Amino acid sequence: MDNMNGCKLTFIDLFAGAGGLSEGFVTNGFIPIAHVEMNPEAANTLKTRMCYHWLKNTDGSVYQEYLKGIVSREQLYQSVPKSILNTVINKEMSEENLPDVFSIVDELMAKNAVNTIDLVVGGPPCQAYSLVGRARSEDNMFNDPRNHLYKLYCKFLQRYRPEMFVFENVPGLLNASNGLYFSLIQQYFRNVGYELEYRVLNASDFGVLQNRLRVILVGWRSKLNLTYPELCMVNRSWVVGDLLDDLPPLQAGESGTGYSEKSLKGYLKEFELRTDNDQC
Repeated sequence: MDNMNGCKLTFIDLFAGAGGLSEGFVTNGFIPIAHVEMNPEAANTLKTRMCYHWLKNTDGSVYQEYLKGIVSREQLYQSVPKSILNTVINKEMSEENLPDVFSIVDELMAKNAVNTIDLVVGGPPCQAYSLVGRARSEDNMFNDPRNHLYKLYCKFLQRYRPEMFVFENVPGLLNASNGLYFSLIQQYFRNVGYELEYRVLNASDFGVLQNRLRVILVGWRSKLNLTYPELCMVNRSWVVGDLLDDLPPLQAGESGTGYSEKSLKGYLKEFELRTDNDQC
C-alpha cells in the first residue's frame, strides 16, 4: 500500500496486544514503525510474527524450523535484523512512560528514514467498557484509569499528525455511562483536528469464524474530506472445521506437528491463511 508520493504507508499500533490489528495492515503492505504493548507475552508474539513476515521474503526455512521446535525462540530472533524486533515497544501506556515511548518511536523513525506516520491504529483495553467489567465496577468507572487511555491515544495523534487513524473497542463503549465516555472520546478526536465516523462491525461478516462485534471508529484529518470506507462483506457459510481442514487425524494421546498431505483448498486457501509452500 503506497501513499500519494509512491512510498509505503507507515503506521503505529497502540495497545497492540498480540498483533491482530497489525497483522491486517502488514499483510496489506503497510510498514509498522512501532507496536506499543505492555504485556511481555503479547510482545513476544508480536516479535515472532514480525520475524515471520521478514523471513518469508528471505529464508522461510528458519521459521519452519522454529515451528517444528528445531530452533528456539531466541535463535529465531537472532536470525532477523534487530530493527525488526525493535519495532515492538514493551512498555505500558501511561503519562509517566509517554516521553520514553515517544523518544523510542522518534528514534525508530530516524533510523528508518521515515519522516511521517500515515496511520495510527489500536484500541485501549476493553475490560473497562465491557458489560462484565461495568457490572463489577459501575460506580467506579470514573476512577478506573483504563477509561481514560483514549487521551494517550490522542496524544499520539497530536504528536505525529497521521492522515488517518483506526480506533477499535467493544460495543459496550457506546453506552458506558449512558454514552458519556464515547461522547468524550469523539470530542477529543475532533478537538485535535479529525473528522470521524464509526460502525459496529461483526468479524464473521469478513471471513472470521466467530461472531465478534467491535466498534470500529475511523478518523481522518479534516482537510481530507473523506468518508467511512465501504467494506466488502463475505457471504460464505464457513465453520470452525474448515480452519482445521489441513490437520492430520489424531487419536487420543497422540501428538503431531505437521500438516495433512491432502491438497490445500477451501477456507485456508481463500483467506490465505496458508499456502502450499507452508507444507511441512
